[in-house]
Amino acid sequence: MIVALIDSGLGMVPTAARLRHLRPELDLVLMMDPENAPWGPKPDAWVVDRVVGTAQHAVELGAEVVVLPCNTASVTALSHVRAALGESVPVVGTVPAIKPAAAVSDRIAIWATAATTASAYQARLIEEFASRRTVTSVACHGLADSIDRGDARGISAAIAAAVAATPDDVESIVMGCTHYPLVLEEIVSQLPSDVTMFDSAEAVANQTVRRVDEVGSSSSGTGRVSVWLSGVEGELPVSAQRYREGKLLLEGVGADQH
Repeated sequence: MIVALIDSGLGMVPTAARLRHLRPELDLVLMMDPENAPWGPKPDAWVVDRVVGTAQHAVELGAEVVVLPCNTASVTALSHVRAALGESVPVVGTVPAIKPAAAVSDRIAIWATAATTASAYQARLIEEFASRRTVTSVACHGLADSIDRGDARGISAAIAAAVAATPDDVESIVMGCTHYPLVLEEIVSQLPSDVTMFDSAEAVANQTVRRVDEVGSSSSGTGRVSVWLSGVEGELPVSAQRYREGKLLLEGVGADQH
């Protein structure tokens, strides 16, 4: 069973690592686009073409389930990918965990990229699921880019700025960018101990496993992890290897796990 994950950078890594933990036998195809990252500032039509083309390539490589562990890709291109691939290939998207946070918290902060923070999509989610809550949107300038580069100083500076922009009485923080769980420990260390963190990686991984089971492939897979960089087969970026989740994935890169 081959599962493809598509994102411009390292935002897919938390979801991929959780999949590897849940189903180590799955063959994972990590399709990144470092030449064009980040996708957030790009025109919608460009993102749609890029994501749909990458998804079609993934299916050509044998992917039976396609995952978009990226808010930009999901918001902009999810419906287009589903239309292009048809009903035979399940496509799993990503939604920021605003609904579960609003179910247990009155005061919520949503940390996201500048593009997502300003998006009508996030505004709709807040209106739909958290209209009776106090919600603060925090644009985490440079955090995702610093994570992609493995820039420890840039990560620390971006987290400090986001913490400063977060109200002191916040009860929950929603990580509205799939990159941020890679530095969860550092984020948590800068916040009061009673703040609850919400991210979408676990939910996306669980939904992917459900779709894998529905497909019911006769081949269980060998646990191999392959990496494609802007359409060319390559290696897991060195910056990914500084994170615990990246190290977990590296164990399966280019080798069958029996």
